[in-house]
Amino acid sequence: MLNVAFFSTTKTDKQLFESVPCPPRIKLTFFEVHLTEKTAPLTQGFDAVCVFVNDQLNHTVVAQIARLGVKLITLRCAGFNNIDHHAVKEFGLTVLRVPAYSPMAVAEHALALMMSLNRKTYRAYNRIRDSNFTLEGLLGFDMFNKTAGIIGTGRIGQEMARILSGIGLKVLAYDPFPNTAIAPYADYVSLDTLYQHSDIISLHVPLLADTHHLINAEAIAKMKRGVMLINTSRGALTDAQALINGLKTSHIGYLGIDVYEQEEHLFFEDHSEEIIQDDIFERLVTFPNVLITAHQAFFTQEALNQIAATTLKNLTDFEQGKLPRENCVQC
Repeated sequence: MLNVAFFSTTKTDKQLFESVPCPPRIKLTFFEVHLTEKTAPLTQGFDAVCVFVNDQLNHTVVAQIARLGVKLITLRCAGFNNIDHHAVKEFGLTVLRVPAYSPMAVAEHALALMMSLNRKTYRAYNRIRDSNFTLEGLLGFDMFNKTAGIIGTGRIGQEMARILSGIGLKVLAYDPFPNTAIAPYADYVSLDTLYQHSDIISLHVPLLADTHHLINAEAIAKMKRGVMLINTSRGALTDAQALINGLKTSHIGYLGIDVYEQEEHLFFEDHSEEIIQDDIFERLVTFPNVLITAHQAFFTQEALNQIAATTLKNLTDFEQGKLPRENCVQC
């Protein structure tokens, strides 16, 4: 029997996993709280934890849960930047993930941010509700024949290239590990060339040591004035203060983000009755040319079904002594 503690569980997560037939030797227990140093004692009596993007798996937490008997960490996502890899190796824990659930979902959400920012549909919606039918301030541009730069050409970046090429944009790409599958849709260039020539830049890279604050003041200075910047990957890819400075000088003309560096204190929870204490975030929401969504790019029925299926398979394989190598972060 494998007892599994699910953390950061929303109502949707619970409904999803309870609607899927669970293998008989897998028992799931759901907790709404994030896994942190304070909540780690909840893992006593469990063999595995199932976590999401804002759960904390630093050295202290990994040490705590390992001492309480946890042997497996399984992620309901592709990214694993919230895990201390040295710690899981030190304490002998296995880490499995969902490497691909729906690259289309994330790429399509990035496109939605682009189009909404360009045509200002979010502002038009509110105007119409106030019986304001004027067009001033809603001017957009034709995306057709513009140049889009895609940083990161894994499965999501590949899908992004296909979509943007399909609606008539010229697509440039940068990735230290080129993907030959995007050849019909994009041309690889240097990062500086991508910055210089792109009207729209979309980020699709994992958060690693060398991609932390990839978009900083120096990078923004190399971009076209008025550039549209989209991030549906990880918040810490961008330096938020540098974004604010770029917006204030109009060097960044449009900003669409589905992720934020300090989002673990905000996203997936209702703070509508509170005063938000994050001054950087509060400054970002004041700009009329900034559109923020709360880490929902992955949130489609197809993606959730795939996440559930892969997670249950990871748990079943581990319980049976198998290790799905394609899903291994630490095995």
